[in-house]
Amino acid sequence: MERMIRKQLYLNAEQNFILKQKAKEMGITEAELVRRAITSHISTAKWQKKDVRAWEEEKKFIQQLIKQGPAKGQRTWKREDLYER
Repeated sequence: MERMIRKQLYLNAEQNFILKQKAKEMGITEAELVRRAITSHISTAKWQKKDVRAWEEEKKFIQQLIKQGPAKGQRTWKREDLYER
């Protein structure tokens, strides 16, 4: 059997109820259900490494737009007009 490492976690009351109910329905321990849930989540989740360079480029673009000032022309409606519809 694979060596297990003990972990402790906190659940809210609803999570605890669901965990107990599902483990009983499946005929497995709560710990086994937690292990399966973790494995399932990790295998299906799309993990993306943050690309700091992309964010820096986006910030530069936003700063350029800010320097340009307000867009030319004006809107023809007021916020209050939206509530009258």
